[in-house]
Amino acid sequence: MKLQGKTALVTGSTSGIGLAVARAFAFEGASLMINGFGDAAEIEAIRQELETSSGSQVLYDNADLGDAGAIEAMVKRCAHELRSPDILVNNAGIQFVSPVESFPVDKWEAILRINLSGVFHTTRLCIPAMRERGWGRIINTASAHSLIASPNKSAYVAAKHGVAGFTKTVALEAARDGVTVNCISPGYVWTPLVENQIPDTMRARNLTREQVMNDVLLAAQPTKRFVSVDEVASLALYLTSDGAASITGANLSMDGGWTAA
Repeated sequence: MKLQGKTALVTGSTSGIGLAVARAFAFEGASLMINGFGDAAEIEAIRQELETSSGSQVLYDNADLGDAGAIEAMVKRCAHELRSPDILVNNAGIQFVSPVESFPVDKWEAILRINLSGVFHTTRLCIPAMRERGWGRIINTASAHSLIASPNKSAYVAAKHGVAGFTKTVALEAARDGVTVNCISPGYVWTPLVENQIPDTMRARNLTREQVMNDVLLAAQPTKRFVSVDEVASLALYLTSDGAASITGANLSMDGGWTAA
């Protein structure tokens, strides 16, 4: 078990990409703190499943990644009840689709707060212990939208471009400390976040559900299929390995060729 003795904090891990990453880490023996929202009974079942898989302790924390105080409490709890994370995966995110002139101000602020500022807060709180140990892995879930733009997603595109730049900066700061900092930029992955933005895109572009899926989402990906959560999790797991020790400051595309054009 390659991650036995390591502790991982994975935000936004009660569904979608984050849950797939948590499962991959658990399978390799990591102790975990998972985070996210959802039905309490379902989350407890997930926690128990991960704990059985890993053979190590798995905790759940419901911190709102838009609340700096809640993030700090979560990281302190992880350090106290497990240990300070060896691996941090910043995956939590929200989305809203609207033309810029009608983009709700509260939605703009929430997206920037959760998708970008949350990454800053977890990183600043976790990286000191990684530096002390001389080993750490920070993996940020960015997006193809960290590299290119799409209409009606001004806040999300701005936040993900920010995540990419933040990743590079922290990678340079930690380059001699045994800490790697990278981001994974998937294209469209079939997750609740993608599924939930379909109605907004339907309204914004006056399209049917099928048109949004085929002519908007998959139109961007030459493979004409959604990226799977397990594919993203496999890359995240590789980035924790010794073989990835020289990969830092990278923005790794996993988008079916979307950004190749």
